[in-house]
Amino acid sequence: MRLKSLLGLLPMLLIIPATNALAEAYPSTYSPLPSQATLITNATILTGTGERLDDASLLMADGKISFVGEGQVPEGVTTIDASGRWVTPGLIDVHTHLGVYASPGVKAHSDGNEMTNPATPNVWAEHSVWPQDPGFSRALAGGITSMQVLPGSGNLIGGRGVTLKNVYSNSYQGMKFPGAPHGLKMACGENPKRVYGERKQMPSTRMGNMAAYRAQWISAQKYIDDWAAYDKKVADGKENGNNDAKAPKRDLKLETLAGVLNGEILVHMHCYRADEMMTILDMAEEFGYKVTAFHHGVEAYKIADKLAENNVCGALWADWWGFKMEAYDGIQENIAIVDRPEGSCAIVHSDSSEGIQRLNQEAAKAMTRGNLVGMDISPERAIGWITSNAAKSLGINDQTGSLEAGKMADVVIWNGDPFSVYAKAGQVFIDGALVYDRDNPDLQPVSDFELGQLQGVSK
Repeated sequence: MRLKSLLGLLPMLLIIPATNALAEAYPSTYSPLPSQATLITNATILTGTGERLDDASLLMADGKISFVGEGQVPEGVTTIDASGRWVTPGLIDVHTHLGVYASPGVKAHSDGNEMTNPATPNVWAEHSVWPQDPGFSRALAGGITSMQVLPGSGNLIGGRGVTLKNVYSNSYQGMKFPGAPHGLKMACGENPKRVYGERKQMPSTRMGNMAAYRAQWISAQKYIDDWAAYDKKVADGKENGNNDAKAPKRDLKLETLAGVLNGEILVHMHCYRADEMMTILDMAEEFGYKVTAFHHGVEAYKIADKLAENNVCGALWADWWGFKMEAYDGIQENIAIVDRPEGSCAIVHSDSSEGIQRLNQEAAKAMTRGNLVGMDISPERAIGWITSNAAKSLGINDQTGSLEAGKMADVVIWNGDPFSVYAKAGQVFIDGALVYDRDNPDLQPVSDFELGQLQGVSK
């Protein structure tokens, strides 16, 4: 997406070095936009850590949060009087397909499912991301500052996801969240068994799903062992002067799975039924890896205690249910119940280019349903479902997801209570830079793709 006023920033942008590049293939080249010290005063602040501060201030400087509540204010800051308004961390959606199922929704933009094999851990969603997707700017207007873009759920193992900052760039590398670990999208249940069953291939049953997963993990374990044996031979050769060790052939599928088994890549598992989630947890124990989050999980409420016990997040919808058999037993109190046990991690996700625009209202639905059954969920708790808990599941909570000194200044100023149906994001800051302003047309991003269409219409 391109800010209409971006041209005025180009002289500054051209001298900003590409920093925070990861020591990996296709590293992040993200660099924050220039920003100025900004003080927000007289606001109701939800910190994302369970606190609510009334008539409070927040200072952003050098792209970071300087203080929340009270603190020393330097001279020359820009001040925003937020009387009557609310401030939250930037919202984070952990399950999106923006860029890989881009708008407009045509076949040419269908790049999210590599359904040529039940297991495709070798594909990376980022290699399909189209940065010009108009959906990014729509999400920004809804307060979304970061997101995870995932492959689809047609395969048992769909490939790596990528965490992005919601900023304009000509490349996905320029959007990649610096330091964010890779995620691996996996799926259980109806989707993969239907896709491959219709082709008369394995898997065509749930037991086929499990057998196929296990075969992949066994191969990954051997891959790790083969490389360990090679490394030992190299080390021994250095000692005795014999360097005839032959390296195993590099395998992109097994490289990703080995990354999971070594704890470097986070598993995000599409799974609906409680019994299947329990089976997946048993499989994770069998092969010694961790499930970071179950996505969708309409029956997660049945095993909320087990999710908390295993420190597994539930990334869930507020009210989607019944659209297929495995989604039939969903309830609207699902998120609230998953959020109850000690050590729990409830998240509201969208899985929708439209729902991501109103993620705060999706959270409001879940909070309302919990309160209607007497669970007494406050705004300061519910905001964590779309900020700090989401950041935790993506492995970026040390950098963003809450308003704490030293973290990225990813901040949203709302016109009122963000859990109101009338809530609108007024200003959105990413790393302290004002990237969206509802009252300023020059700070309402439009993608290059859209600009071309609009110019054609105007002629």
